[in-house]
Amino acid sequence: MPATLTYPGVYIEEIPSGVHTITGVATSITAFIGRAKRGPVDSDEESPIMINSFGDFERIFGGLWPDSTLGFAVRDFYQNGGSQALIVRLFHPLGGTNDFATLDVNSLDLTAASPGSWANLLRARIDHNTRPLPDGSADPDTFNVIVRDGDTGQIEIFRNVSVVDDHLRRIDKVLENESKLVRAVTPLPGARPGPHPDPQPGEDVWGDNTPATNSAVVTAGEASDGDALDEDDFTGVGKEGNKEGLFALAKSDLFNLLCIPGYVDTGAGFDVDIGLTTSAATYCEARRAMLLIDPPSGWLDKDAAKAGLAAGIGTTSKNAALFFPRLRQPNPAHDNQKEDFAPCGAVAGVFARTDAQRGVWKAPAGLEATLVGVPELSVNLNDAENGELNPLGINCLRSMPASGRIIWGARTLQGDDRLASEWKYIPVRRTALFLEESLFRGTQWVVFEPNDEPLWAQIRLNIGAFMQSLFRQGAFQGKTPREAYFVKCDKETTTQNDIDHGIVNILVGFAPLKPAEFVVIKIQQLAGQIET
Repeated sequence: MPATLTYPGVYIEEIPSGVHTITGVATSITAFIGRAKRGPVDSDEESPIMINSFGDFERIFGGLWPDSTLGFAVRDFYQNGGSQALIVRLFHPLGGTNDFATLDVNSLDLTAASPGSWANLLRARIDHNTRPLPDGSADPDTFNVIVRDGDTGQIEIFRNVSVVDDHLRRIDKVLENESKLVRAVTPLPGARPGPHPDPQPGEDVWGDNTPATNSAVVTAGEASDGDALDEDDFTGVGKEGNKEGLFALAKSDLFNLLCIPGYVDTGAGFDVDIGLTTSAATYCEARRAMLLIDPPSGWLDKDAAKAGLAAGIGTTSKNAALFFPRLRQPNPAHDNQKEDFAPCGAVAGVFARTDAQRGVWKAPAGLEATLVGVPELSVNLNDAENGELNPLGINCLRSMPASGRIIWGARTLQGDDRLASEWKYIPVRRTALFLEESLFRGTQWVVFEPNDEPLWAQIRLNIGAFMQSLFRQGAFQGKTPREAYFVKCDKETTTQNDIDHGIVNILVGFAPLKPAEFVVIKIQQLAGQIET
């Protein structure tokens, strides 16, 4: 009731309805981890970077790069319908070389914002055309810095900066907060850096002019692209505590799929260490995500695939799925010669496309699950060979007439028929993960509420409304809500002892849609019609 009733009349009070709408979380945010040409690395505060197109990847991370498979996987992801991706760039220092390029700009030392040889083409220029003091005289402390990336042509301009300690626009702080290209090396010079001369008529201000109109990276300041990655770059000592490597994803709020393109050069292709596959699957289980595993480069036929799976690939997690064979595509970095690429990026794109068109409960496989931009597969499988691999939990990529290259399997690594697992199918597992994450986020309001029947009724109302909306979209089996799902939260699930310990128990059940993996058509010949 109103806090104070002082005069005779009508008082209006709004009463809460108890409705707390539960919103379904995204289902196809894909995390990619690997080596890139440029961009923030895993130890940087802004990593991982969320991108929404391959154009974003080209702008931030340099696009396709012959030294890494990451860019090709991200390209395939967006070609096949991907939407949002998280990128974690790893960098392995190469002994005897600089990680970061540096340049001396008239006594102001600058270093590249991220490691790699991309920064060897940086140039910078200083001028004193700054804002005058209030009395109209020139400011003796400020200057302008212009930085140009010779690789992309991007130019950054920072006006009215200074090297004075207490200045509002001290150069090191300005670059740290605003620049994507460089950082200032401290300690800063004691005096304002001198300006560069203006170019002569016909000269390019960024050219190699005499006198120099800009400062470039000299040979001693050049950086390398580092060395090939190893398992320690992903899960080495201290990586989890520092949120680096694989565990840089701890800085992201949510991801649903994880792709780790191969980084170990075997001569026949790029593979992933078995130990990393184990760690990645475990991490995905903790984050309610799915790991998409690529076939090793040595799997050149179905017998090699069967033997390799029997020998072990690092995990049998219900949150992991394996796809075979590899994709054979032209490589733009090698004169469009056809090479074998990891399928994880393209498969993740198909997952995202299927989720958007049909829902997470639809198996990302079948004639609709076409692999865009894939002219060939490294191994062409027939029905009999597919029949040997599918019962083992290996999802096959097939070439089908009219449809082209498609995904023809939807099993997790617990999809082996001999395991008889309830998490045999990818859509069933992903639907469960979707429900878990959505309900986890959508019931946070319950914490510290009075633990009694009014609260339980609100919980049943809100979760029931969410489950009903999914039922109407066709997410569950059954003709009626009673057959499709249930929500139970009452004195039977939460006893007095639970209440005394501050616990409320909510039981949610659902009847999952399982894919029609085998279609049996029975045909009978009529011997004749007998009229009666």
